[in-house]
Amino acid sequence: MLLDEATPDRLEALARYWRGMHAPPAPPDPRVTPLRRQRLRQMLRAVDARFERETYRAIAKALFPKHRIEAASWAGDALRETTIRLTRDGMKLILGGYRDLLKRPRKP
Repeated sequence: MLLDEATPDRLEALARYWRGMHAPPAPPDPRVTPLRRQRLRQMLRAVDARFERETYRAIAKALFPKHRIEAASWAGDALRETTIRLTRDGMKLILGGYRDLLKRPRKP
């Protein structure tokens, strides 16, 4: 269908594209917060590292360089769980979840 529930999102994307073409750079998209943008970058970095056969511990060291990650406590470290979630969510993003990135929350 030409006009459906995603029409406002498509119009916003088209307007941002046009503004970027005529007055670059386009302003940041308000639907993606700076914190969300940071998490998306981390997710993609984590997935790239997994594709290169890096361990979760090596990925955590790269993503969180300020944190000390001890081998002895790695199994119970909160960063381990965070790294695993970032990788899992990054895979979902790659497998089609990117389509939902810019959708505005809709009331049922």
